Amino acid sequence: MKKTNIKNVFIDGAISPEFIANSIAKHQVKTQIGAHNIFLGQVRADILEGKHVKAIDYSAYESMANKKFHEIREATFSKFELSCMHIYHSLGMVEVGQICLFVFVSAPHRKVVFDALHYVVEEIKSQVPVFGKEVFEDASYQWKTNK
Repeated sequence: MKKTNIKNVFIDGAISPEFIANSIAKHQVKTQIGAHNIFLGQVRADILEGKHVKAIDYSAYESMANKKFHEIREATFSKFELSCMHIYHSLGMVEVGQICLFVFVSAPHRKVVFDALHYVVEEIKSQVPVFGKEVFEDASYQWKTNK
């Protein structure tokens, strides 16, 4: 029986621009890749019922969420001819303007990365048990709903 290697996709806090840049730079040696596509989810400065969101506090059922991320990854590789794919999601407090989701897909040709990235992000948003508490400037909060 094949052992399944389920990767931990979670990063404590915001995903830094340096982390993203380093991830891109590591792919320069993979010369069979002709296209990359990246999705960056950023915390928005929403105003809800007159209150300003200052951060989102992310939590998850980590083992269940990592399993679901793995299933989405496997399904994506079976549907699209990708060279590689990386998914990272924040846990904990992420302030407005910071990155909370980083999805990076690579393939020999460009059309594949556009289609695959759209598929992956929609699957993540609809299936993965990650929860966000919108934290307001007055320190009150409410649970975020995915749109």
